[in-house]
Amino acid sequence: MSRKCQVSGKGPLSGNKRSHSMRASRRKWNVNLQKATIMVDGKPQQVRISARALRTLKKQNAA
Repeated sequence: MSRKCQVSGKGPLSGNKRSHSMRASRRKWNVNLQKATIMVDGKPQQVRISARALRTLKKQNAA
């Protein structure tokens, strides 16, 4: 299962981990995915949604 929000399409970001001596090694920032039930076309459907998108939907009274 991919680490991607099914609503906003947000995925993981990558970059460098930096030690105290500033040596670089690769790392990944994953999306904060939550399981939530939202209404899709009038039917409840369970989706994996990012916490930020879930917050936005709750603010718009859609979730």
